Amino acid sequence: MSDVFAMTRRRCLALGAGAGVSLLAGPTRAADPIDVVVELFSSQGCNSCPPGDRLLTELRDRPGVLALTFHVDYWDYLGWKDTLAGADFSQRQYDYAKARGDMDVYTPQMVVNGTKQMVGSQRSEVFAVLEQSHTPKWPVAVSIADRGKELIVEMGAGSGEATLWVMPILDQVSVKIEKGEMAGREISYSNVVRKLVPAAMWTGAATTVSLPKDGLLTPDATGCVALLQTGKVGAVIGAAAWGRVTS
Repeated sequence: MSDVFAMTRRRCLALGAGAGVSLLAGPTRAADPIDVVVELFSSQGCNSCPPGDRLLTELRDRPGVLALTFHVDYWDYLGWKDTLAGADFSQRQYDYAKARGDMDVYTPQMVVNGTKQMVGSQRSEVFAVLEQSHTPKWPVAVSIADRGKELIVEMGAGSGEATLWVMPILDQVSVKIEKGEMAGREISYSNVVRKLVPAAMWTGAATTVSLPKDGLLTPDATGCVALLQTGKVGAVIGAAAWGRVTS
């Protein structure tokens, strides 16, 4: 994996890439229909990323778009430890590359609906892919409901096998970066994933999963997202959001 990340460093430079329950009050658009899912892999340690971060925020405000930010940790060695990063997020990006078979891992990288990847700062390519990727009806209906101390995720019937990923989200945060390639800059991030939870395997039957909030939500979470993906990190076949998540 070190060889892959060595490659990503070169490409990045070339491309120029619970307690949380109390925070859930306030306006929400999580109930709006979701017809496309965009994931941005970003880092506070790569000076190519801010254009991708800004584009992700722009996409977040478009109707039907669920736009998520994952902060990777493999640029931490450059002198700044990303305050939002996690090894699980880096692994998710690597798993995507392995599933696609291209081993293409870099920042900023966008993945649309779990299948199509592109440079996250190239507006024309991103919007072209989005136009082709809107899904009026997902293959499997997915919903999230609040039941006091629990979140209930319901998945409809269908065919095949898939993984239910549940992700606590921080809807907006600004970070002042003090070291590394972006020392002295303050960057804003949107819909930041704070934890990845493989909550259940779906095998075609209608399924209900109960998730205790105190074990699921991080202290800074403002909402939660559920993605149903074929295999481990394949095509998105269902999506839902709850709380303060702009979608």
